[in-house]
Amino acid sequence: MAQFNNFDKNHLPVNDGFYMPAEFSKHSATIMIWPYRTGSWCYGAKAAQRVFTEIISAISKHEKVLVLAGDNQLQSAQKALLHLNNVEILNIASDDAWARDTAPTFLVNGKGALRAVDWQFNAWGGEYDGLYASWENDDEIPYQLCKIKGIDLYNAHPFVLEGGSIHTDGEGTLITTEECLLSQGRNPQLSKSEIEEKLRAYLGVSKIIWLPKGIYNDETNGHIDNICAFVAPSEVVLAWCDDKDDPQYEISKACLDVLESSVDAKGRKIKVHKLPVPKKPVCVAEEDLLGYDFEPGEDVREAGERLAASYVNFYFCNNAVILPQFGGENIDSDREAVGILRSVCPDREIVPIYARDIILGGGNIHCITQQIPLADQCC
Repeated sequence: MAQFNNFDKNHLPVNDGFYMPAEFSKHSATIMIWPYRTGSWCYGAKAAQRVFTEIISAISKHEKVLVLAGDNQLQSAQKALLHLNNVEILNIASDDAWARDTAPTFLVNGKGALRAVDWQFNAWGGEYDGLYASWENDDEIPYQLCKIKGIDLYNAHPFVLEGGSIHTDGEGTLITTEECLLSQGRNPQLSKSEIEEKLRAYLGVSKIIWLPKGIYNDETNGHIDNICAFVAPSEVVLAWCDDKDDPQYEISKACLDVLESSVDAKGRKIKVHKLPVPKKPVCVAEEDLLGYDFEPGEDVREAGERLAASYVNFYFCNNAVILPQFGGENIDSDREAVGILRSVCPDREIVPIYARDIILGGGNIHCITQQIPLADQCC
């Protein structure tokens, strides 16, 4: 495996033709990580492991799934996934199970070649406002994975970035949020234009659209993958709220204003599909809280805490959309989301999965998955 660094001392990129494809394009595989962290997944992660298994099963019907598990989790993952085909378990350690943010970002060059980017990971804010105190295993995942699979890797350290903070259309346009990428816990030494330079260089994009904020109360400082996602070139879904008394209303309206006044890298106006957030906020219950075991320095939860529930946090796999559902008082909202995604993605199977046990960990289906785009080099 080779490691590349495309920046000289003046941080000038070398353009070698690699770019990040859209998530809705074809995949070689999906990466997931077996959940176990007791400060994220309550009651010993048993419920989380069940829903992870359901999601792995759903994705494996459409593409290969690589599941990472450290020494202490390997037997648990093997036992739970033994009955599934098209699944490979890799012995790679992690601090938690957010593959979107800790696995590498994969690139292709249009000639069948595959490479990956190893961003620096600091648990969503490091010492400033990170969510746990130790993240060394998470930060090593890209190197360990690419070493096993023989995938060439760009070393982007010390630039801090998580996969959930970016979405691309595969045609030169990237969307992100100012709330996240300009946060003090990531790259405070860099200006907005310097951050854009890094994104252009490593991801092969030419146009960056900055939305102001992400979903209300998102502990990742407003990741884009909770509020807006490309579903086709020049076409997005946007988390929406009609209730003017809900703090999400102003956030979504501000994002809509930006999108409606923007064009993509090819000069096209962007079509926006509104995807309403659950009508009833999804909150931590007292019985949930009793099941956590937080480590020193780890962000803790509170009973009644509003979680960043959003249907935009779905995942595209080959020929399907894996869509979170929240149940309870949000059954009607769940059905509405299925209907909207079915109309927006008519050529894909919509696979709704009850995911409250994931949102209790702080993210959702998109946050626990990372795609490897289709290339001649397979995994």
